[in-house]
Amino acid sequence: MNLPTLERYLIGYVIGFMVFMLAIPYGIYAIATTWYGPDIFNPFIRIIISLLLMVIGLVFAVWSNIALLLKGKGGPTDLFNVAISPRTKHLVVDGPYKYTRNPMVCGAFSCYFAMAIYLNSVPAVIGLIVFFIAVRFYLQETEERRLWKDFGKEFEEYRRHVPMIVPGIFNRRKKG
Repeated sequence: MNLPTLERYLIGYVIGFMVFMLAIPYGIYAIATTWYGPDIFNPFIRIIISLLLMVIGLVFAVWSNIALLLKGKGGPTDLFNVAISPRTKHLVVDGPYKYTRNPMVCGAFSCYFAMAIYLNSVPAVIGLIVFFIAVRFYLQETEERRLWKDFGKEFEEYRRHVPMIVPGIFNRRKKG
């Protein structure tokens, strides 16, 4: 890997870290500590659900980044059709990508919901649902169009069988 490519990867990961690991969680925390709502669950159940969602989210987020780098030969950072890290050269359809077309988004939102539930914040959960819907439309209008352009029928076939974000629901059809 040459130095400019390595720099693009690093810039992509730094931007991704700042947005997805700092800015968005801070926003969730700010909402949770500003707008109080009714209790979601008792504390023990909240902790169990939060830990489960956090572990699932972290596994999907890390696993998908590794798969993109090793199998896709590219990085995850693309914003409004501007490639920050190098774009993938191969469509990745296995590993976490066999469960969802966007395992990083799935993982991130799993972590965000874990945080909102742990903080016992109904307003944060509602805000995340609205944000999730917006992200879904963004992915559909930008990333999915780019993947269709880059990978054509291979992506279309993959798209038919694998749900966009949440494993096991939405858009899953039988192969064959």
